[in-house]
Parts: sequence; C-alpha cells; structure tokens
Amino acid sequence: MSTATHCPYCSLQCGMKLAGRRTPEVSTWEEFPVNQGALCRKGWAAAGLYGGRERLTSPLVRDRETGEWSAVSWDDALDRVADGIRAAQAAGGPDRVAVFGGGGLTNEKAYALGKFARVALGTSQIDYNGRWCMSSAASAGIRAFGLDRGLPFPLADVEETDVLVLVGSNLAETMPPAARHLDRLRERGGKVVVVDPRRTPTADRADLHLQPVPGTDLALALGLLHLLVAAGAVDTTYVTERTTGWEDVRDSVASWWPERVERVTGIEAHELRALAAMLTGRKVMVLTARGAEQHSTGSDTVLAWINVALALGMVGRRGAGYGCLTGQGNGQGGREHGQKADQLPGYRRIDDPAARAHVAGVWGIDPDELPGPGRSAYELLDALGTPDGPSALLVLGSNIVVSAPRATHVTSRLEALDLLVVCDLVMSETAALADVVLPVTQWAEETGTMTNLEGRVVLRQRAITAPSGVRSDLDVLAGLAERLGSTASFPTDPEEVFAELGRASAGGPADYSAITYDRIRDEHGVFWGGERLFAESFAHPDGRARMYAVEHRGAAEQPCADYPVHLTTGRVLAQYQSGAQTRRTRSLPDDGPFVELHPLLAGRIGVGPGDAVRVATRRGEMTAPAKVVPTIRPDTVFVPFHWVGANRLTNDALDPASRMPEFKVCAASVSPPLVEQRAPASVSKPRSSA
Repeated sequence: MSTATHCPYCSLQCGMKLAGRRTPEVSTWEEFPVNQGALCRKGWAAAGLYGGRERLTSPLVRDRETGEWSAVSWDDALDRVADGIRAAQAAGGPDRVAVFGGGGLTNEKAYALGKFARVALGTSQIDYNGRWCMSSAASAGIRAFGLDRGLPFPLADVEETDVLVLVGSNLAETMPPAARHLDRLRERGGKVVVVDPRRTPTADRADLHLQPVPGTDLALALGLLHLLVAAGAVDTTYVTERTTGWEDVRDSVASWWPERVERVTGIEAHELRALAAMLTGRKVMVLTARGAEQHSTGSDTVLAWINVALALGMVGRRGAGYGCLTGQGNGQGGREHGQKADQLPGYRRIDDPAARAHVAGVWGIDPDELPGPGRSAYELLDALGTPDGPSALLVLGSNIVVSAPRATHVTSRLEALDLLVVCDLVMSETAALADVVLPVTQWAEETGTMTNLEGRVVLRQRAITAPSGVRSDLDVLAGLAERLGSTASFPTDPEEVFAELGRASAGGPADYSAITYDRIRDEHGVFWGGERLFAESFAHPDGRARMYAVEHRGAAEQPCADYPVHLTTGRVLAQYQSGAQTRRTRSLPDDGPFVELHPLLAGRIGVGPGDAVRVATRRGEMTAPAKVVPTIRPDTVFVPFHWVGANRLTNDALDPASRMPEFKVCAASVSPPLVEQRAPASVSKPRSSA
C-alpha cells in the first residue's frame, strides 16, 4: 500500500509515492502532471532522514551556564516557553516577542503561525525566510500586475514558447525535473537564453548564454528594451490597450545603447543585438529567479524585465509572458497567508481596514486588537536583543544561522535574546543556540497543503508514523495559545485549519475558499485564481498592467583595491537551502563548500584545484577548497550557501521595496590562506584583506 504525496524540497513539489511505515521507500507517481514521475536525487533520497540517529524525539532545554542539554516533558517545555513569553511581554509589551517562520511550512502552518502571532501574542513582530527568496519578484508583480503569483501559468507552457529567457536561474540543478521542458522546447525548434555570470548545467542547454557582471541584470534589460524599441518590435496596440506608463519607460531606455550596456554589464554589444533579434517577431517568455532578484535593486530589476515582456505584448498570451521561478517548497503559499510582517491571510494587507475587519471576523476578535505591520525579516533579526527590539523569539521552519545575510552579526543577535525557542526535527545550527528545542514532525509524518511555483495547491498526505515524543507545529501553537490564555481557537487537525484558511482568505487576492482536500485529490492540485491569469485583464482596478521607469544603480557594494572581485552565492545539485536535512541524508553526496574561480584568477593568486582559498569581505572570511573552472567570469567567485560560511560574507543591504538582502553580490578578496591548509571549510572574523 502506497501513499501519494509530494517531495519535501523545492517549489516544483514533485509528486511521489511512499510505501512502508518502518523504512519508507520512494516510488514514482506518473499521473501527477508537474513532474510526470521524474524526481531528482534529493527527491529519491527524501525518506533518508526517517529513523536517523540525529532525529530529535524529546523536547530539550539548555542550561545557559553549562551549555548542557536536558530532555524534559512536553508540558514542562511548553510551560517554560509560555512563562518566558509572559515575562518578556510584561517587561516591554507585546512586541517584545517575535516569530520567525519559513517558506517550507505548509499553508496550514503558515496561516496558524500568523494567527498565533497576531491573536495569541498580539505582536506585530513576525516575518519569515521567504522574504529572502521571492520577495522582490512578489513586490514587482503586485506593482505591475496587481497580483503576485510566481508563474501565472502552468510550468509546461514553457514548451510552447519560441524563445525562453532565463534570468538568474540554474534550473537544471535547482529543480532538475523541470529541465525537461527546456529540452522539449529546443526539440520543437524553440530557443533558450540564459543570463548568468556562471556557465551552469542550465546554460549548457542554452542557445545563447550571456555572462553579465553580477548586479547588472537591470542594465541588461534596459539595453534590450532600447533595441526592441529601435527595431519597431514593440506591440503598440497591446501597450496602448492593456498597459499604462509606457511613455516614461520608453524615454528611460533611450540612453541605454548597446555600447553603454557593454561598459556596465560586460556583455558585448553584438551579443545584446543578437538577443534583441532573437526576440523580435517571436513568442517570448521571460522567467526570473534568485540571481536577478536577491539584490538591493531586485524589485526594479524584475520590473525592467516585466517591461520587456509587456512591451512585446506577451503577458497573458499562452506560451508567453513573465514569471518568477519560486524557490522554496511553499514559497508561494508561504507568502500568501499571514506570516509576512505586512500581511493577513489571502494576501491581504494588514493596514487595509476592510481586510482587518474580514479576518478579525473569522478569528472572532475586534479588528482593533490586530497589530499593525512589523519589521521585515532581516530588520527583525537585526533588532533582536536591542532595547527597542524583541527579547524572545520563536522559530519555525528556518535555520537562520546558516541562511541569514551577515550571519555572524545575526548569530550575535540570537545570542543576545533572553529566550530563543526553535521547532525543528534535527539539531540545526540555529537550534543549537536555543534555550528550548521542540521536536516536530517532518513532511511524510503529517498532512498539509503546499502551493507550488505555478499557484497549484497540492496535498502532502501523511504516509508514515512520527516517532514517539514528536508533535506537529500545529500542536505546538495550540498548546502555547492555551497556556497564554487565548480565547481564539487553534485547531490541530490540518483539514480543519485549511477550511478556516479558506474562510479567512475569501475575497482576497489569493482566495482559497473554493479549494478543498477532496478537490485537490481529485484534480491533482487546484490552481488558485485559475490555471492561467491575465488573458483578459490584470488585477488592477482598471484592468491594465503598470509599466515603471526604473534606473540602474548597481550593487550596493562595488569592488575596490582591498576587495577587488565580485562574490556570488547559490545552490548545488545535491543540497537544499541551509542543508539541515540534505547534509544529514547519507545517500546524498556532501563534499562540503568550495570556492569556484576562473583559471586566470586562480593563477594570479597562486592556487590550483583543491588548494585552500581564503575569501574575505567586509563582514567576515572563510576558507574552502578551490574549484578552478573556465565557466565563471574571471572577476567573480562563487560559493554555495548550504554550509556555514557563505552567508557570513554576504551583504545585508536591503531592497527599498521588498526588503530583500543583497545575497547575490558583494565585494570580496581571494587569496591563499594565511596558514596553508586543506582542512574542511572554516570561518572566522575578518582580518586585513590580501
């Protein structure tokens, strides 16, 4: 007997089947349309954590003086957490307690967490790690289209376009089952364009690969639109009838001739002209991902590429348009139902009186009891333990110590808290700093919905029994709410929570009210808002899309004499996010971090393949083995972020609209280590740059 469910990792949410309750085995589920039975190595290995020695099965409490851990009962653990919350709020009010969620939480958990923060805690201080993934594309989508849904069409529509432009996406490694769409597109004569400073396995599938200087994707889009205007490729009828703001956009790109773009981006003028010619008169789809979005100008960069798609008349046309390749498993649903600082369920704004009244009615409270907007993710972490910031933090579904930018500083803020509570299934790097660790169920041990990158709501069904002593996050929130005296109900049955989510989201931009577990099972997932959006109109009141004139500003931190190269970060095939699960799965290779650099740069600093390389920025340094390849720009180094180290280097400069940190580029120096070593990667505080 097998159970149909979904992979616990990326936003494809590939369908799979699990059989066996003691040692579950993964098998294919060919009927699920997104992956049609295909799985990457992470999917095949997904059951590897079940029964592992590192699995937590009892609440743990840490003695701050000795650092020793003690197992306690669930009642004792929850009582301690509730006492700590009451003490913090008695000393400084509701906002002295904060909540930090994750883009991997089910819709039910994300919804319950937002409700818990606003009702049981009364705090405005809630945000989540999805702020660091899709927020720039979400911000741009709302401004341009009036609605954010990562892909406003099924992923399979990729195969129907004539030219696919991937900006900052390494699809073949981050979500391998999706790469078959690129192959099928090319088999039918379509073209693939990849914009990435590295030649990745995705770029190997491309007909044209452009390698811009990190942080210059916006300038590239401006130059491309300049050429499309000059070539008469703009669909003037579409622009006139379906958009506003075109004249300002047209004027803003007038000065971005190809030679200027070449000086800024490093993309030769003839390459840019070749791209413009490739897009002229053809059906075009533009997809952006983290490489374009994780910048202090990420929102404007996405708007610039949306302008290209709108100017060509592509958005709303089948097999064409613009989309964002959402990253985390529930990156879409996680940002729709209330765990963002400025948001209520259904993608409603928390400062909208009508939204507050509707949601408060579902929750059975007075709208005036709801707090207002809080701090965004990084700003929340930066405020921890300060006189005006939270002194207690509850973390669900996030390994902050590995994933936050300027991570050494963020770790110091976590250490300054009076109370840190972490819900996790293993002792992650963040859990190791906690005062209380609560062991919670993993994906196969619980039922709940996820919303994949297409806006398709799918059902992860419980397939195996959780170890004794483990509870779900819904149980944790309900237990704490009861101890804190909340009069609102906090159901623990996920289907009951989902039904309440439907009522709370009804009438909102992301309306789930017509979706049920039975519909999801019958239809292999249900698209909220419909399968394809924007064919007739956009979500603004006048039905038109908005085009915005944006200007290239470049990265917040530019190379200089002390830090002369660009550092960029990203994923590798066998690991996922902070690696808390994949690094503990024995069947997945874990060779540790590395520093990817060009042979010219390696020769200049005197290192060869496998030699230790020291990478330093203004925030920290790390040492890891060199991976010398000709496929990266000579002025750029790459470090994967699945291990402690990479994000101790990254910049915390924020996008003014989305509050996205600039993960994807900062100024760095590279050199042999001060003491020669070939040991595993190490991290320390900054020293003088070589």
